Amino acid sequence: MSASNAAASAADDSSVTAFSWNVRVYYEDTDAGGVVFYANYLKFFERARTEWLRAMGYYQHTLVQTEGIMFVVKNTSVDYFSPARLDDELKLSVVVEKQRNASLEFLQEAWRVNGAEQTLLARGRITVVCVGAASFRPQAIPQEMLACIQRAL
Repeated sequence: MSASNAAASAADDSSVTAFSWNVRVYYEDTDAGGVVFYANYLKFFERARTEWLRAMGYYQHTLVQTEGIMFVVKNTSVDYFSPARLDDELKLSVVVEKQRNASLEFLQEAWRVNGAEQTLLARGRITVVCVGAASFRPQAIPQEMLACIQRAL
């Protein structure tokens, strides 16, 4: 599965700062019906969260090597509203809804972009937990990172 990386951008949406990242739908993202396979939205959301971290200066592999931590998905819930199709351009948003000592709860949306027109396709709520890379046990998110996330809110 692949998605092209368009420029990452920050957008202001009703006083909540959302990070957005654009992807293109490829043939391999679609199912036999010609629409994006439902589980692929989770992959799109994962990539958007990774790019959100990158935009703040954090890289997944570096967090493992230098901090001994990683983020794992604890819970997901996705509502689907309209299908994405081959060659559609999608805008994926990332908003931190709750920040805790060892977890983050995100609201993420996938929008089809067609010029100035945008159509909401899917909305997901994803909880990630910070864990020790060796133990996979919950661990506090580093204070510097929490402060950075708080500034981005």
